[in-house]
Amino acid sequence: MGTASYVVVGRGNPVALCSSPHGAGREYSRTAARKAFTIDQLRIAMTGIEYRDTDAFLDEIPGAYKPIDQVMEDAADLVNVRHKLRQIINVKGD
Repeated sequence: MGTASYVVVGRGNPVALCSSPHGAGREYSRTAARKAFTIDQLRIAMTGIEYRDTDAFLDEIPGAYKPIDQVMEDAADLVNVRHKLRQIINVKGD
């Protein structure tokens, strides 16, 4: 919700069945994230990003996910990075 996004091109690695990561993956389940993080931590994590300030999105806090930059480094044999995008707005239903 508040971290980078990557535009990539797959390398067609047959060992990985020509697949690649489609996201960072969760470090915390939604329930665990709601218990581990606070609305104040969400506000800090989303500094500089326009979003609806509500605890409805607490389980989407960036800290609930694996670090995307590390995931992309780990996927270097699966994809070529074309662009790294920085989020400036997040729109989610409530």
